[in-house]
Amino acid sequence: MLKLIRKFVASDVGAITVDWVLLTAAVVGLAGASAALVNDGVVSAAAHIEDGVTAQKVGAIY
Repeated sequence: MLKLIRKFVASDVGAITVDWVLLTAAVVGLAGASAALVNDGVVSAAAHIEDGVTAQKVGAIY
């Protein structure tokens, strides 16, 4: 049993897969955090744009 554990610890098969999974998880986490930080600003900007657009008077010009 001890020999099997030593062999498992010394093996690096699949290490690149683990690296890619961790790297991808970090990128997804950063993207989610960035989206959460930007969300309030985007909602506020959209509200200001909506107010500006709805305040415009549109008339027929002939």
